[in-house]
Amino acid sequence: QVQLVESGGGLVQAGGSLRLSCADSGRTFRIRPMGWFRQAPGKEREFVAAINWNGGTTYYTDSVKGRFTISRDNAKNTVYLQMNNLKPEDTAVYLCAERLSTVIAGTTPDEYDVWGQGTQVTVSS
Repeated sequence: QVQLVESGGGLVQAGGSLRLSCADSGRTFRIRPMGWFRQAPGKEREFVAAINWNGGTTYYTDSVKGRFTISRDNAKNTVYLQMNNLKPEDTAVYLCAERLSTVIAGTTPDEYDVWGQGTQVTVSS
């Protein structure tokens, strides 16, 4: 069974940067679209970014465009989220997710089948 493990979260001041990683234990990572979502206390899970199977197409929610970059290294079974110019409103648990049904990335939580446990990102003002 595929497992996803996120790392790289932490506490950072506004304007700072963090790089999240998500390691995939499966053998078919290279053909799977991957997504990053976030969930703040009392709020619904929110789409952040997604990348298709070969990294050729990426998607971002409007609030992170120009600040976050999603990428993947299929040789390392890892997807990344580089977060720059962080803002207090970016504070949340960040989760990576894998879609099994297609090679096309999705932008809603119900399109993804496997989830990591999440990593906390806290941005202080």
